[in-house]
Amino acid sequence: MDLNELKKIKNDAELVNAVYHFFDEKSRLNCSNAARVEFTTTITYIEKYLKQGMKILDLGAGAGEYSLYFANKGYHVNAVELADKNVADFREKITDGLTIDLRQGNALDLSDFDDETFDIVLLFGPLYHLHDEKDRNTAIREAKRVLKKDGTLFVAFINNDMLHYTEWGYNPDYLLTGEYDRETFKTVNFPFVFFNLNQCREMLTRNDLTIIHEIASDGMSELLEDRINQLDDAGYAQYLKLHLFYCEKPEHLGKTNHFLFVAKKLLTST
Repeated sequence: MDLNELKKIKNDAELVNAVYHFFDEKSRLNCSNAARVEFTTTITYIEKYLKQGMKILDLGAGAGEYSLYFANKGYHVNAVELADKNVADFREKITDGLTIDLRQGNALDLSDFDDETFDIVLLFGPLYHLHDEKDRNTAIREAKRVLKKDGTLFVAFINNDMLHYTEWGYNPDYLLTGEYDRETFKTVNFPFVFFNLNQCREMLTRNDLTIIHEIASDGMSELLEDRINQLDDAGYAQYLKLHLFYCEKPEHLGKTNHFLFVAKKLLTST
């Protein structure tokens, strides 16, 4: 299946299934040191709020990179993933002794889980794919519903505004041929859905969440991929230190392909 065939699919759930036969999620976060920056940054922030005995829900778990990491550290993880291929790839990685409850499902319906069940909820994949605002709000509300009152929600988005630079790096003709509005620079939402920084903020606050951290989770790593991957261990460690130093600075937030937001329920929120 090519991109033109994908464009014929109008249902979000069907598109997700098709997309992950086209894109290899299994290796996306671990195929190189540059690709690993996003994962390392995300883990660093999750571990600021994680304590032994806490329960984790991984929504849009992909091929299991985050779930497996925390299960290997002794945490009980519930994981929900929609795409057939990702579920199959994830199951292949689960070994004896890991406490992972993996189920195929949709982040729009978490009725299998009671209110206020989880200390940590990861909402990393679903908002990459939901074209309808109502569905996006439903996904956020469901994640919030199953989050404990004092729990922590981690939400990822794809940044519309950095996309032009990274796409131009792959396609020298992108500025003239790319699929984006020539005045507003809004990218066509295909095969993923893209947002700018303010849209992400508004989406969370509108759903009664308090934003604790705003993070440029992969920063410049895709643009600098070749240079990062040439670094030795000491150089790479220093690059990660540099990235983590800058990733929350307001003047650097737009310089990333992925945003990570850390949020809490409003005290008055139900």
